[in-house]
Amino acid sequence: MAQNDHLAVPTGDSQYVTVFNDPVNFNAKHPLNNAWTLWFDNPGKKANDKNWMQSLKELITFDTVEDFWGVYNNVVKTDQLAIGSNYHLFKQGVKPMWEDEANAHGGKWSIQLPRNKTIADIDRIWLYTMLACIGEAFESESEICGAVVSVRKAFFRIALWTRSSDKESVAMAIGRTLKQSAGLHGELEFTPHHETKTSQKWVV
Repeated sequence: MAQNDHLAVPTGDSQYVTVFNDPVNFNAKHPLNNAWTLWFDNPGKKANDKNWMQSLKELITFDTVEDFWGVYNNVVKTDQLAIGSNYHLFKQGVKPMWEDEANAHGGKWSIQLPRNKTIADIDRIWLYTMLACIGEAFESESEICGAVVSVRKAFFRIALWTRSSDKESVAMAIGRTLKQSAGLHGELEFTPHHETKTSQKWVV
């Protein structure tokens, strides 16, 4: 749970004013169930493990609805990012890499979106993906580790990372929810982070 010390609690005769009532002078915040960290990287044309790690930057951690919107409204929008860039939104304490303990046995739902057809929509799709994560739209919320949007020359890629990769019914439910929440059309494919000969790929 998010810590309540981030809530401004009015005293005396004052009343709660939320961001929905007054976007500037609000005095109460809505806590999220988890804190989330936004990461960014742009390793350049010749990406490898070393320069990727060096380019990965932890931007900010937030745990209220209002702080999320403050972050979203003040970072570069997805359709304006340089080719090769990635945003990663992960639960606090989970690094956006396969080696992290939370991701080690997991996988991801992903979809590639042609850049020329989706550039007008990609920021909305990424926003709805983030909202589904922080708003816990998924039935198996504990399975969600984070989400990534990747900007490439010919396409954008949206990926949702999960904690496990061996629970088909759980994974399929997550994939269907992501597809609906983000307004995605086309096939999403689930792949384990570490594929083996027995690994299965699922599609929604």
